[in-house]
Amino acid sequence: MSTPLPHSASTRSELAPVEFAYWVPNVSGGLVVSNLPQRTSHEPAYNIETARAAEKAGFTYALSQVRYAASYGADAQHESTSFSLALLLATEKLKVIAAVHPYFWPPAVLAKWAATAQALTGDRLCLNVVSGWFKKEALDLGATWLEHDERYEQSEEFIQILRGAWTTDHFAFQGKHFQVGDLNFRPQPDVLPEVFQGGNSTAARQMAGRVSDWYFMNGNTPEGVAEQVAQVGGYAAENGRTIKFGLNAFAVVRETEAEAVEVLDAIIANADADKVNDFGNAVKEAGQASKDGKGMWADSEFKDLVQYNDGFRTGLIGTPEQVARRVLAFRLIGVDLVLLGFLHVKEEIEAFGETVIPRVRELEAELAALPEGTDPVAHLGLTEELASAIEVLGRPGAVVPV
Repeated sequence: MSTPLPHSASTRSELAPVEFAYWVPNVSGGLVVSNLPQRTSHEPAYNIETARAAEKAGFTYALSQVRYAASYGADAQHESTSFSLALLLATEKLKVIAAVHPYFWPPAVLAKWAATAQALTGDRLCLNVVSGWFKKEALDLGATWLEHDERYEQSEEFIQILRGAWTTDHFAFQGKHFQVGDLNFRPQPDVLPEVFQGGNSTAARQMAGRVSDWYFMNGNTPEGVAEQVAQVGGYAAENGRTIKFGLNAFAVVRETEAEAVEVLDAIIANADADKVNDFGNAVKEAGQASKDGKGMWADSEFKDLVQYNDGFRTGLIGTPEQVARRVLAFRLIGVDLVLLGFLHVKEEIEAFGETVIPRVRELEAELAALPEGTDPVAHLGLTEELASAIEVLGRPGAVVPV
């Protein structure tokens, strides 16, 4: 017996196509904390080639990481905003998300930089406002470190100033963390940069519902993702808004499932234990500092932390067919964008574009052609896999943006 998803698109088969993004390796060490060889480079030339390959492969977005000092295997790093601009200027359609910390930027200055970047790149810049966990880096660079929930207050004010400067003449703002007065930007951007954020705590989720365009989730199971989609979607609805959802994942796609699992096992078996544990101690301290103890990484295990953002948890490990169906499973419970990491970034992006994305598009077309009222979950054979997630989404107060 099928159990339809508790939102109208599940019976009309009108879900918009899922989009794909990739982590830009602008820091050294690749995207896993492992001594297994990675054919990946943080150098600009490699990244420009990768961005062009991703654009051709069907990726819509790329996310540049923000790191200013050596840490946990990332011994060398390129600054995210300048690196993002270089990738934008080297591509034609790809949107690049530059990660920024509010405690390192005057918001009006970044707003002006972003407005100029929009004019230079055909309106393809996005921003990921990162409230931060790396206390030592912030203090070493001279920033003031706030407590967990205060950092999200700071980020919310930061976003309010960005949008005000981009849209309002004589804009002024007097907040707890930032103040600006009588701003007049010329030119204002024709298209506002999309604003992303992450964070798992209640403070982060409520902030996303109030001000952000996109909410990034760490890797998770369908049930865990559904819980976040339902709650953050509800917070957005309370504020008269809608929000989109991005999900972190690490993809290992091979001809057979056994080959893919073997690669994953080798990554974890070759993990740099000291660096993983040091990273885990730092981020868990930050996550548990939230009032509800539910911040990022609060319940991550060693194997989860081998990939910085719990990417293994999402389960994109297997054949192209298995991974494509898993992507559709997450799309059906509200995920709009899958943010991917890879072991060998450029070559695996190309392979993903050749084998997985076309199959995802075929399955989406198949769902769109279903007769009215047909359950897409049952049609794709995902009823058991999504049973717990569907239960979460069916609870009172759950809101699934469509």
